[in-house]
Amino acid sequence: QVQLVESGGGLVQAGGSLRLSCAASGSIFSINSMWWDRQAPGEQRELVARITSGGTTKYADSVKGRFSISRDNAKNTVYLQMNSLKPEDTAVYYCNADVTHYTGGYYHEYGYWGQGTQVTVSS
Repeated sequence: QVQLVESGGGLVQAGGSLRLSCAASGSIFSINSMWWDRQAPGEQRELVARITSGGTTKYADSVKGRFSISRDNAKNTVYLQMNSLKPEDTAVYYCNADVTHYTGGYYHEYGYWGQGTQVTVSS
């Protein structure tokens, strides 16, 4: 199995910055896409940013130009640098990964997610 452990959340004033990290560990052959999504109280979960194993990125319109996703494949870790934070960025942020396992001569891909980290932006 695979565990995703997020860190870096917290309380910050509007205009400030935070950097989230998510480390994957366990039985991993390779990690394909990794992404962050978020869920605010009373709202649906939404994709924030995604990065492929090759480094191609995609962002929600609401965070373009302010957030940057990156990854360290050697460490199985994905990062989310969040700048110019706004109160509307307040949410629980979840790390996700599509992981390939190799067992019994076969490849299997499964999706995993972490427990989430709270980001609160005060006005």
